[in-house]
Amino acid sequence: MEHEHTVHNHSEHSMNAPMGMAGHNHHKMMIDDFKKRFYVTLIITVPVMLLSPMIQLWFHFSISFKGSTYLLFALSTIVYFYGGLPFLKGLADELKQKTLGMMTLIAVAITAAYAYSVATVFGLAGMDFFWELCTLILIMLLGHWIEMKSVAGASKELELLVQLMPSDAHLVMGEMIHEVKTDSLKEGDLILIKSGEKVAADGIIAEGESYLNESMLTGESVPVKKQKGDKIIAGSINGTGSLKVKVTHSSKDSYLSRVIKLVDDAQKTKSKTQLLADKAAKILTIVALVAGFSTFFFWWLIAKEPIVFALERMVTVIVICCPHALGLAVPLVVAISTSLSAKNGLLIKNRTAFENARKITTIIFDKTGTLTVGKFEVVRIVSIIRNPSSKHSGTDEKEIIRIASALEQNSEHPIATGIIAKAKGFGVAIPQVSNFNSITGKGIEAVVEGKNIKVVSPGYLKENKIALPENYSSTNAETIVFIIINNELAGYIALADKIRSESAEAIKTLHDNGIKSILLTGDNAQVAKSVSDELKMDGYFAEVLPHQKLEKIKELQSKGEFVAMTGDGVNDAPALAQADIGIAVGSGSDIAAETAGIVLVNSNPQDITSLILFGKATYKKMIQNLIWATGYNVIALPLAAGVLYKWNIMLSPAMGAVLMSLSTIVVAINAKMLKVKSVS
Repeated sequence: MEHEHTVHNHSEHSMNAPMGMAGHNHHKMMIDDFKKRFYVTLIITVPVMLLSPMIQLWFHFSISFKGSTYLLFALSTIVYFYGGLPFLKGLADELKQKTLGMMTLIAVAITAAYAYSVATVFGLAGMDFFWELCTLILIMLLGHWIEMKSVAGASKELELLVQLMPSDAHLVMGEMIHEVKTDSLKEGDLILIKSGEKVAADGIIAEGESYLNESMLTGESVPVKKQKGDKIIAGSINGTGSLKVKVTHSSKDSYLSRVIKLVDDAQKTKSKTQLLADKAAKILTIVALVAGFSTFFFWWLIAKEPIVFALERMVTVIVICCPHALGLAVPLVVAISTSLSAKNGLLIKNRTAFENARKITTIIFDKTGTLTVGKFEVVRIVSIIRNPSSKHSGTDEKEIIRIASALEQNSEHPIATGIIAKAKGFGVAIPQVSNFNSITGKGIEAVVEGKNIKVVSPGYLKENKIALPENYSSTNAETIVFIIINNELAGYIALADKIRSESAEAIKTLHDNGIKSILLTGDNAQVAKSVSDELKMDGYFAEVLPHQKLEKIKELQSKGEFVAMTGDGVNDAPALAQADIGIAVGSGSDIAAETAGIVLVNSNPQDITSLILFGKATYKKMIQNLIWATGYNVIALPLAAGVLYKWNIMLSPAMGAVLMSLSTIVVAINAKMLKVKSVS
């Protein structure tokens, strides 16, 4: 409960309650509202369909009783005012903003159908449109519900970032230690960071030394040694050492809080891509309104036809332009593509990002955990044969690891962790040691099974004038430790943050598709260059902090690049939010996953290629649907208006409704033909 309380306090003090929770809750309320209206409308639409004369005529059944027409009117009125309320409000909003869009067309269509149908109930000659009215509202509610669900939860990452901060801190006052809330700390306070704890505030170490895991904040893959006088960052995780830290920033001014603000700002300033459906709806709205009213006035005032005939022509035109199909053209494709993607390693959180995947010109890759495994691993073990008469010549890989792991088994150093992991992988029994000793800055030594063993750095060899072996080789991305048995060099172990096996093929495929790849990392330049060169990438940026990553994204965008960013750490969150498309790898932090619009569930870089191919296929389906949803009007609308009236060719309102429904069916079938093979 304390942790929850801290999240609440921190969000109030550090974030000043930005759009975060309020916006998220409002969005959820809107989704729930559309869901409720959809189900209520669905329930009412069933009896409306059964009571409608046209439906009865089509399916050869009859349900009629005294007052059935008025019951039909009453039920349809409920649907119009309750189910149609969001669209009527949308019409009012669009009129205020002086923009015609989807809401205007839906509102005009349902109002025309409702007004005409009510008139037929109270004496106007003609057949009502009540069933068309109810089904139109039902499908529009479903389309908007699907659409809103696909973009829900846009601000969760702000809450998750806050949760990185510990709720309490150990404040040192003389000989006493007091438990205080993290957000009460101020500059100059002295705090204690115990083994395994998260650092409560930015500060400078006043006493002690330890290894700190900063990978979630800086992107550096290896835990960093910190000692007296070194700066440490709030949210990083302490190793086994105990530290006393002098606070340099209060909670609200901490590095992590600045990261939170960067994410918030980037999301607020990101331009929202206007949906293709909205653009099509604007055109269709203008066409429908102009054509509908022109049709009415032509037949009534110019052709001198009865007003009932003119009104019927107008309603038929507007109904046939009703965006049943247009309302589902995009959301239905998105719903299907999202489901298919999830089964194939792509979690689509933001549909606009997914739709825009086809536009990508440059992909920025975070190194740690994205192109690489994200942890120190043994990549090579070399046994050295220096003297054929030596009993150590030919020492095999398992023996090298077995002996080295004996010395490393009690260490928290990342090199030790990698060696122990390899020993466990080999299944070797790790022997006990005695006379353990640390060789300052150069390595460690101990007695193992009666032999003097040293695990040392290249610096130790140089200092003691021990020649490097003839077959020695290393890359800038590797860290090397040498194993010396009884003062004789026996072999060496190379460790590195291993590049994923899928990375090279993913980069090659991107190049084949004309997309540039750039490495962006908090690691040092040597490591960055090594990875970039090995994968044949187009360039790299090394030793960059979160705000610098964001600036690099902005710089590329200012040059006209459509930028996608992949990452897995808190340090990537601002850049993921700023990029045109943010792609998080699933093995990374919850914050990165929430900030990104797309998550690679299986942490496979090749899924980025699948994303682009499937994004193109999905966009193609959307375009096809939008063309059909609006294009059939080219034929249907003139017929509804009565241009062939002299030849006794004219669409009735009922036939207009049938064509409208047929358009919806075509759109639905086309969407379901979206193939999973695009994500292979």
